[in-house]
Amino acid sequence: MKKGYTLLEILVSLSIIGIIFVVGYAGFRDFARRQALQAGARSVQGDLRLAQEQALAGKKPSGCNTLSSFSFEVVDTASYEVSAVCNNGSYLVKEGQLSEGIVFDPLPSPNPVLFKVIGQGTNIGVGSSANFTLLQEATGTTNTISVNWTGEIK
Repeated sequence: MKKGYTLLEILVSLSIIGIIFVVGYAGFRDFARRQALQAGARSVQGDLRLAQEQALAGKKPSGCNTLSSFSFEVVDTASYEVSAVCNNGSYLVKEGQLSEGIVFDPLPSPNPVLFKVIGQGTNIGVGSSANFTLLQEATGTTNTISVNWTGEIK
């Protein structure tokens, strides 16, 4: 008796291993993309809450004479800024950047969203809301964060 494997047995084994690898990689890639979109949405939501909390607390940065609001502004399709709006100008608090392949689409309206100090609401019209829709370009999947006229973030 000869010991070893035939060429056909080796090819079948390699084919099965290849199929398992391709299916596993595709599943992992989709999972990684979903996680990146969710992480971007959590980051935007966290920075919206930062602007809201700073405005509610009336926390003004050094150099600010009279604080009127905190703004969350989408600068371009992949970046945003949180700033304190004072009577003598705006003071940048934080800059944010979305992950590669994730963009704001469409840009929110109004832009910027202003959280007025000490619970005075926002610059969003009564009964309206501003929607921040994050689009993952590779898959077309979206995640939307909404701020209503009272300042509630969903």
